[in-house]
Amino acid sequence: MAVHVGGLVAVIAFYAVILLTGILASRKSKKVEKKCTGIKSEVAIVGGRNINVVIGVFTMTATWVGGGYIMGTAEAVYSPAQGLVWAFGPLAYVLNFLLGGLFFAKQMRSKRYVTMLDPFQNRYGQLFTTAILIPALISDILWVACILAALGATMSIILDLSSTISILISAAVSIIYTFLGGLYAVAYTDIIQLSFIFVSLWLCIPFMILSPVVTDLVQTAQLNHSSVHSWIGEVKFEDAGKWTDDFLILALGGLAYQSLHQRILAAASSSKAQVTCFAAAGAAFLMGIPSVIIGAAAASADWNQTEYGLPPPYDRGEAGNVLPLALCYITPDWVAVLGIGALAAAVMSSMDSTLLSSASMFTQNIYKTSLRKQASDRELKWVIQISVLLVGLAGTGLAFNKSSILALWLLATDLLYCIVTPQLFCVVHLRVANCYGAISGYVIALLLRGLSGEPALGIPPVLLFPGWRERDDVITQYFPFRTLIAFISLAAVVLVSWLVELAFARQLIPQSWDVLDAFNKQRVVKEEYERPLQTLNEEKNYVFNTAL
Repeated sequence: MAVHVGGLVAVIAFYAVILLTGILASRKSKKVEKKCTGIKSEVAIVGGRNINVVIGVFTMTATWVGGGYIMGTAEAVYSPAQGLVWAFGPLAYVLNFLLGGLFFAKQMRSKRYVTMLDPFQNRYGQLFTTAILIPALISDILWVACILAALGATMSIILDLSSTISILISAAVSIIYTFLGGLYAVAYTDIIQLSFIFVSLWLCIPFMILSPVVTDLVQTAQLNHSSVHSWIGEVKFEDAGKWTDDFLILALGGLAYQSLHQRILAAASSSKAQVTCFAAAGAAFLMGIPSVIIGAAAASADWNQTEYGLPPPYDRGEAGNVLPLALCYITPDWVAVLGIGALAAAVMSSMDSTLLSSASMFTQNIYKTSLRKQASDRELKWVIQISVLLVGLAGTGLAFNKSSILALWLLATDLLYCIVTPQLFCVVHLRVANCYGAISGYVIALLLRGLSGEPALGIPPVLLFPGWRERDDVITQYFPFRTLIAFISLAAVVLVSWLVELAFARQLIPQSWDVLDAFNKQRVVKEEYERPLQTLNEEKNYVFNTAL
């Protein structure tokens, strides 16, 4: 099979448009920097805090609708062992955005933080902030690897182009315009990318459903050609723990992504930040529907009538690539090219946001506050650009891993869910939390997560929870152990913080033993909580108050 020349030309043209848009947006970023009277490096991070609701919804939705979301959802629906009920991405993202708008948008935006790590820095100091950055950075790199792997697989199937070349070119384009324009380049390219994703994927659906090789989806809801299982799927009682765990990983783990908070903090006001989150919830759900239909159509297709032949993708171990396979073998060539364009857009819209989020946290919370406190704005901008390059290279290197797209997608959020989400909730909402409790919760969560093992990384479990199963010498935990670890971490933060504060207050422990200076910081935190939030008068009636 030769390289699909027409498809290759179309993809190159699309990349050229995205790159040109990013370059033009970088000029706008420079103009805003010249007008900025504050810290100019923050323009690259939060866009001058003047991103309106429409652009905010586009860029927030585009960040979440990546290659992992599109291909992972189709993989789950198609897989005979899972089905539609296991494709929890769309519903999980709805819950993620709703909770973000209710519990974090007002609190983070009104205090004018620059990154998600700022509340940790203000309250716990530099050491713990660095500790929180590590899982956040690992998660971002895994997310980059996940979405690039999805694109490489798709281009190799539809265009017969080397996945290595596809990954390298896509990564280079994303890195270049993010390097040049910061948040403005990311936001404005996201508008084009999300629009293209929406139109292209929905245009593929009629051709997929009406194909002669696809049986009516209603008839095959109970039986498909790959297995005796329905593409609707089911959640057995013994699998309920794993389903709950995987769902909550995406729904709650996403609350600890800097990419989410970057868009919240870039909004023009607290109320607009909340509206952006709520609108993005509906948009993300809508963008997941085409993947569900494509997965169902692939499960209902008679692959023997296609050039792919038998056995079907699942039996060949290619369930992770079912979306590009379905586009390639079930729809006309030009429709398949549209599909590859949609996935390329999804990959770049997520990758650029992830690169910028990691670079922002390192520059703002490590380099500026610890390594070079007197760094100029120009120097900080260079640090952001170099960080974008390094994170991009690290994620690109991991993209050549052959793991399941769905597994990488979940793994990217796993660390955040177990370690960072409980800490973020405590530092934003609970006054009792102090550095001693935070360190205890962090260490306990990290230890328990490591001892629980991870099949995707080949790490065997030391702690075996009820309901574990072994298959092909690989142990899988079916108990919701990640959720348990997250709640244990949360409880540890609260309990240890309260006990330590009680001990110091009653002079059971001398004040001189407060080696982390936690209780001087605690007084500052108390004043911060008691000070009214900086909310504009005209928006007071529209901001949901969810402070605990």
